[in-house]
Amino acid sequence: MSAIPPSLARIQSFTFSGIDALPVMVEVQISSGLPSFIIVGMPARAIAESRERVRAALSAMGLALPPKRILVNLTPADLPKEGAHFDLPIALGVLVAMGVIPAEAVTRLAALGEIALDGTINPVNGILCAALTASAQEQGLICPASQGAEARWGHPDLEVVATPSLKALIGHLRKEQPLPDEPPPAPQPPDYGPDLRDVKGMMQARRVLEIAAAGRHSLLMSGPPGSGKSMLASRLPGILPDLTAAEILETSRIHSIGGLLPAGQLVNRPPYRAPHHNTTLPALVGGGPKAMPGEVSLAHNGVLFLDEFPEFPRNCLEGLRQPVESGEVTISRAARHTHYPARFQLIAAMNPCRCGYIHDRERACNRAPRCAQEYTARISGPMLDRMDLCVHIHSLSPLAISRAPTGESSAEVRARVQKAYDRQMERQGACNAVMPPEGFQFEADALTLAEQAALRMKLSHRGITRMFRIARTIADLDGTETVQKHHAAEALSYRTPL
Repeated sequence: MSAIPPSLARIQSFTFSGIDALPVMVEVQISSGLPSFIIVGMPARAIAESRERVRAALSAMGLALPPKRILVNLTPADLPKEGAHFDLPIALGVLVAMGVIPAEAVTRLAALGEIALDGTINPVNGILCAALTASAQEQGLICPASQGAEARWGHPDLEVVATPSLKALIGHLRKEQPLPDEPPPAPQPPDYGPDLRDVKGMMQARRVLEIAAAGRHSLLMSGPPGSGKSMLASRLPGILPDLTAAEILETSRIHSIGGLLPAGQLVNRPPYRAPHHNTTLPALVGGGPKAMPGEVSLAHNGVLFLDEFPEFPRNCLEGLRQPVESGEVTISRAARHTHYPARFQLIAAMNPCRCGYIHDRERACNRAPRCAQEYTARISGPMLDRMDLCVHIHSLSPLAISRAPTGESSAEVRARVQKAYDRQMERQGACNAVMPPEGFQFEADALTLAEQAALRMKLSHRGITRMFRIARTIADLDGTETVQKHHAAEALSYRTPL
């Protein structure tokens, strides 16, 4: 008598490496043997616990697992896998193998979702990344109902099955009670944040902020408490150029992996991240048990603002040196290497000393100037050298603030910044902050001034390069093809130590 062939089902899911969704085939086999539920294929603990969530969800629907040997294989077997989003494909594979769902119903569908004990499908991270990969493979995607809008961004023609529960999904796949089609998502109007019009006076600070925005330059502001450093930084995203379609998609993929996409909407403006100074190195640059993106990656194509700069742990500040230069982060683990984009604009603010009033004779502490030397020494020379612009923010008197005229709005400044940025993209295809200065055209007297000043100021090769980039951005704001002498002079004034 021939043996009964075991039931076998296959459904695709994904695991994540950085912002890439890697296909994983979930194979479920139900065969004779002692009752067991085994998951193999390098599953992390959250996946190993899926069997209990699946068992409870089926029980809540009045279904019971057969008293047989249930084997779940996640292939490729040598690829590490983690995340509770494997609950849904495992449950679907079991239901197909049991004959509850026809196999052809899931042939061209991939699935992600975490299952609650009552069968509800909970949201998971990385839906947008999975939708893009599923679309590239000409597959549809099964996802939680609350993330259907996010999945629809993967492609206009992508088949999205957004289900609130496992029971509703079974009814849809059996064609007994189809789920409604997920409508195309409607783009949200961009949020430009606080307006620069609120900043009164502070003409030099506004000028530096505009230069930083036009060329995507890093900026370090120093000044006494309450002088407006944080206020200025929070208004920088509002004057940055709009993101391109490619930048929107790349930035949104990072936020999808981090579970930070707002109500399924894409990130349509440069992000603004401002971690507290007690943050850890993995939280800042990425890492942890799941190699999640850090603040530098969540600020990709946007602004990373570090207030109280010297108060950050030394290892955090030194950890910024590599991504500031390369624009990416590599998180190395024994099993794999994870890469995240991290092309962010670093904006930092600090007090000139611990008390903050070293330049105020009436309020400065009795340890001046030693307190300032010790405080600024917390920032290493190589880190300071990576700051394109350095400026001191002076406090305004109450009388000066009340009588100062209202400045330009963010929209007016953003229009000038956009024109300067467009010139850079036309000329070189990238912003000035990442370009080598060899292609910049300097007039003879401007180049002579820059070389002589760099020699007197003992600027490093990196410092000279960044000064040339700033001068080129100032020229772009003026709309000139060549860098002139006054452009170089202004750029040099922002390379002076604080």
